Amino acid sequence: MSISYTARHTRVTPEAEAYCEKQIKSLEKVLGYELEASLMLSVEKYRQKAELNIKTKGGTVHAVVETDDMHSSLVAAFDSVKKRIKKEKEKLRRRKRRKIREAEPIAPPEEEEERFPRVIRSTNYSFKPMTIDEAILQFNSEKRDIYVFRKFESEKWVVLYRRKDGNLGLIDPE
Repeated sequence: MSISYTARHTRVTPEAEAYCEKQIKSLEKVLGYELEASLMLSVEKYRQKAELNIKTKGGTVHAVVETDDMHSSLVAAFDSVKKRIKKEKEKLRRRKRRKIREAEPIAPPEEEEERFPRVIRSTNYSFKPMTIDEAILQFNSEKRDIYVFRKFESEKWVVLYRRKDGNLGLIDPE
């Protein structure tokens, strides 16, 4: 841990030094490595300003706080820096977890393979008996792939369907 203090129009008190060292040590515990910090304290009329720069592996965290009291300025500056460092650490952790999760092959659950397909009712049929020519006209006008109707002569159910080659197929149980 290395801390550099700069004071403008004021002195750095031993209490301020002790507080800063304590806060830097707690940040080092959170991050797990040593930090470099520079602290600049300044006084202008009634404004007590604390400017804090902390160099981390990922970059530099900067906070500037101005209040009526130097101790409250220090507290606010360190609170701001702690929030940012914790937020960045959480982002890094999420990124690492996301990469691990994406690398694992996703296997479909076995329960979904054993499920039966859904049954959806269709209205592609006609109760009215009709000839095959009428059924073809009805089939083409509704633009269906399959059509069920009753044959006019025998009143048996007949299936008219569109084949993959574009022609029509007829299933007529006799």
